[in-house]
Amino acid sequence: MMEDAPDCGRTFRDPVPMNVDVNTLFQVTVYVEAILGLLLLFAWVQNTAIRAVAWWGSAHLLRAGSITLFGLYGTWPDIVTIDLANAILLTSFAVTWTGARVFDGRRPLPLAIIAGAALWLVGTHSAITLDRMELRALVSAAIIAGYTWATAAEFWRGRAEPLVSRLPATFLLFAHGALFLLRTPLSAMLPWSPTNEVFGSVWLTVLSSEALLFSISIAFILLAMAKERTEHRHKTAAMIDQLTGIANRRGFVAAADEVEQRQATEPRRIAVLLADLDKFKSINDRFGHAVGDAVLRVFADTMGRTVRPGDVFGRLGGEEFAAVLYDIGRERALLLAEELRARFAEEAGSVEGHPIYGTVSVGLALTEDRRIDVTGMLRQADQALYRAKERGRNRVEVAPCGSVERPNDPPPPGYAADAA
Repeated sequence: MMEDAPDCGRTFRDPVPMNVDVNTLFQVTVYVEAILGLLLLFAWVQNTAIRAVAWWGSAHLLRAGSITLFGLYGTWPDIVTIDLANAILLTSFAVTWTGARVFDGRRPLPLAIIAGAALWLVGTHSAITLDRMELRALVSAAIIAGYTWATAAEFWRGRAEPLVSRLPATFLLFAHGALFLLRTPLSAMLPWSPTNEVFGSVWLTVLSSEALLFSISIAFILLAMAKERTEHRHKTAAMIDQLTGIANRRGFVAAADEVEQRQATEPRRIAVLLADLDKFKSINDRFGHAVGDAVLRVFADTMGRTVRPGDVFGRLGGEEFAAVLYDIGRERALLLAEELRARFAEEAGSVEGHPIYGTVSVGLALTEDRRIDVTGMLRQADQALYRAKERGRNRVEVAPCGSVERPNDPPPPGYAADAA
């Protein structure tokens, strides 16, 4: 699209077979790039939270501008239709790459954005490349391939985020970069070399068609990716407790349902833990709701560091938290519940400089049944929790009749919890 511009210029002045197709494709590419850019910018205006869409829209508009300048070859000076047009084109691919960085929370790199254009302007005006069009084309193609592969790498790097559109975007960008890098060697090796005007036009048509299809495809894939992220964040927000950052009741129930389904095919011993902060209302009354919120966050953090990676836990509401412990025996479940109680008593002694001395009561329900009912086990754990409150708080009780008596002070090292 860049160093083939002189050929494009000849098609305007010296008619050869298929020049109408090339000219039409040239104009269509300009219109399509401009429309895609405006479409992406319009989508960004509708949801400014995803700033990457604005970068991608700007990249398409830059490409439309560069192609327009290429089309003026022969009527405007070469410094505009070749040098400036190529600089803008290379920058457009750098802007697409920057959008990919921004999409995954990394900052733009201004110097890297203009580095490709600067490298091309310096490299193609040296004594070696000044009169060798194939070398100039190869330099520009290599820079475009580099930016395109860097964009693909950014999307691949963020693959942990469950967005289906990442994979086709990565593949498409990698393939387009490879084709751009190979275009100059292929044009010299294949029978339809640009040395032949007729076949040169065919080759230019093929390249222009691929570039056009790529622009359309990648624009819609990127738009789909942004839409996917928005939907995923909305879904995640509906499942997350905004105060503590852990699962809310809805998220906990959804995750517990998955445990029930897993239990049906892979039966394991299950424990359900229900925890309620002691005298939480008095904490709010004495120190204010801001401190009370901080206490809730302390407990959520303590719980997150106490349960195992495969366990499910969340905040059911107020000062009540729950966890489903998968593949765990009675002794280990009791030790984990006691560890949670002791850790919180230690970490909630002082919160934000206030002497809170917070404690928690825990109810525990256990089962080895193949089919489980988490809701039913929560009711059993709730009964055990009621007994823990009734018997003095700051303790662990086990359903249906077990209990673990504990002093207020943290247990000594090596302490083993036994069912009462």
